[in-house]
Amino acid sequence: MILHNVQLVNTGQVVDIGIGDGKIVKISPAAADDIKAISQIHFNNAIAFPGLINSHDHLDFNLFPQFGNRTYKNYTEWGAYIHQQFKQEIADVLKVPAHLRILWGIYKNLLCGVTTVVNHGERLTINDALITIFEETLDLHSAAFEKGWKFKLNNPLKKNLPVVIHTGEGTDEAASKEIDSLIYWNKLHKNLIGIHAVAMTGKQANHFKGIVWCPQSNYFLLSKTAAIQELKQQTSILFGTDSTLTSNWNIWDHIHMAHKNGLLTDEELYQSLTTRAAMIWKMNTGELTEDKDADIVVARKIEAHTKLDAFYAVAPVDLLLVMHRGNIRLFDQELLVQLAPYLENRHFSLIKINDAYKYIEGNIAELIEQIRSYLPEFVFPIEVIDHQIV
Repeated sequence: MILHNVQLVNTGQVVDIGIGDGKIVKISPAAADDIKAISQIHFNNAIAFPGLINSHDHLDFNLFPQFGNRTYKNYTEWGAYIHQQFKQEIADVLKVPAHLRILWGIYKNLLCGVTTVVNHGERLTINDALITIFEETLDLHSAAFEKGWKFKLNNPLKKNLPVVIHTGEGTDEAASKEIDSLIYWNKLHKNLIGIHAVAMTGKQANHFKGIVWCPQSNYFLLSKTAAIQELKQQTSILFGTDSTLTSNWNIWDHIHMAHKNGLLTDEELYQSLTTRAAMIWKMNTGELTEDKDADIVVARKIEAHTKLDAFYAVAPVDLLLVMHRGNIRLFDQELLVQLAPYLENRHFSLIKINDAYKYIEGNIAELIEQIRSYLPEFVFPIEVIDHQIV
């Protein structure tokens, strides 16, 4: 398959992208349009970029609404408050079987062009997932909520795994001291990936392999986010959404907030979702170059925008194609005729998101029906149209 006539957002070059065996096999300047070439998918006025890497989510926690109605000093204060004030609401969501909650978490990301999620929590058992669920990590929740975290941190049997942990998620002294404690007890000098790090200083950041920045979650809980301009001088900054307990389902809302915030340059923010994230997690994705996994998003190019400006103008309605390891997972209705030869014996559902119609792999109508049998009032960000293709 060749994706014909797409503009790379980071260079502005208009190219053809050749795909085979799940990888990018060739990128070349766009050739003359040959409408008879059945292996070509033709685009007009479209941009291409790597499938996004969401470096922090809890896939099983995305049926929760945002809980909280004020600013909190730290995550422990917030946690105590919501378990007291929203006990029944939490119990209602947890009645939904875990596999349904996880599957919706996957779809939440796929709808936005995320092709890789670094899931934080218990290891999941998902067969044939529509996106990559990265779990080659040692996950600790936090110093406050992970029992025996010091022992687990220094488990010699897992010395080669990066340690992913919520840390410094607060604005008070306790949040800062928590980071110091984590640094002190990292006796085996494992690679630490800190989540949130709102209370972190540049000196502390020097002890971390990376920090996952979740600005929307931070502002919701704490009315403040990490000192990214300082931290980025000492460590790598990645980007994450966290779950809908503290943030919006749509990662593009998070990206637009971060872009407006300006703590990362346009290039740094783009890399936090692509190349830098892939490097830290040691993934064969994050770039549109030969031999990388064919995780590719094609979107409409908004006029009057060029290069990365076009990237930062994207919203889910603009996505034309989402490909994961060479497999088409989502596409705009306007591509149906061109893509039909590649969809044989595969099941896609037609959905409406805002005023745009997309096809997405799988029976999402059945998933929504099953979830609503437990949570009848849950509002999904999409409408399922009673039409499917196989």
